[in-house]
This record gives sequence, C-alpha cells and structure tokens, in this order.
Amino acid sequence: MPITESQVAEDPVMAQVAYLQTEWARIKYRVPDENAQLSAIHKLEDHAEKVSAAYPDRAEPKIWEGIILSTDAGIVKGLSALGKVKKAKALFETALHENPQALDGSAYTSLGSLYYQVPGWPVAFGDNEQAEKHLKQALQINPEGIDPNFFYGDFLLQDGRLDDAKTYLERALRAPDRPDRSLADAGRRQEIKAKLAEIHEKVKDKSKPRYN
Repeated sequence: MPITESQVAEDPVMAQVAYLQTEWARIKYRVPDENAQLSAIHKLEDHAEKVSAAYPDRAEPKIWEGIILSTDAGIVKGLSALGKVKKAKALFETALHENPQALDGSAYTSLGSLYYQVPGWPVAFGDNEQAEKHLKQALQINPEGIDPNFFYGDFLLQDGRLDDAKTYLERALRAPDRPDRSLADAGRRQEIKAKLAEIHEKVKDKSKPRYN
C-alpha cells in the first residue's frame, strides 16, 4: 500500500512502517551478498518486533514484521526457516483479526503467499486451497495492486494454470507505481518478468512435438 506523506506526518506508526518498507526493499533488492542480507534482515527483524510491541493494537507493524520474517526464511530456506514462517503466519492472522483492510489487505496477500510456498502437513502448514482463498480476498480489496496480482499469478504458475497465471502477472506488471516505493516496485517488476519468461518457456516446451 502506498503510504502518503501526510500519513507519515500525522501517524507515528505509519512513519515506522514506512521505514520498515524502505529498509526491507533495500535489503531484498540492493544487497547481493547473502551473508550481508541475513545480517541486515536480522537487525530489521529486531526493529520490527519492537515497533509491533510498541503499538500492540495496530495491524500494520505486525504485517511488516511478518513480511520481514518471511523474507529471512526465504533466504535461509530449509527446515531451519520453519520457525520464522510459523511466527509470520501468526502475525498475519492477528493482523487480519485486528484490521483486515490494513495496508490494502496486505495480510491476506502475505498469508496466502506463505500457504503455497511452505511445505504441507506434516512438515508445515502449506495448503493450496487456503492460499487461493486468501490471495483472492487480497485481490477483492486491492484488485489493481502489484503484489496481490504477482503472488496470485505466481500461485497459478506453480499450480500449472499457465494462461491464468500470465493474465495476473501481466496485470501486476501494469500496476501503477506506488509513492515512495520505487525500489520495491522495480524489484518486483523484475521478478514478474522472470515469471513471465518461465511461462513462455513452459508453453514453448508443451508445444514441441512428442515422438515415441
């Protein structure tokens, strides 16, 4: 969700959230070294946790604490990351209980993306039905947003629904720029283009003649 200058000026919570957003984008898209990324994301996790604790009745810091934890888990990968994604899931669920509209429904987007990216039972809580349900709810709130369209498109790609995936990813690519999120938008658009290229290769491979 774009955070306006007036929101930042009027609301100390949104000022903190704006910092978390900006620093997250810098770490994710501008820090190429994995060790440096982990060091920076751990510091940001600590800061996000303090912001969430300072404003316990607000959903926005919880959403960003969860996003940062999820990003950390994505860098680490493997079973050692499960504790972080489970904590992120709990944060998103609490945020949805408090204010499902916060940050244009970002908790729905983030929780939905976790559901299709983590392993299923008995290892973790992965669940494609829950993923699709939450991602569609995010799109109801923010139908033109870059993130809900990207993650739903990626989910459809992983599920083998290539035509639908292409539709949502192209919609994500056309999404309007978000004020003060230029780095995040540029990084996300590179990810979208990579997914569209993946679809192109899959379609091309399917069209090749098969000989027995």
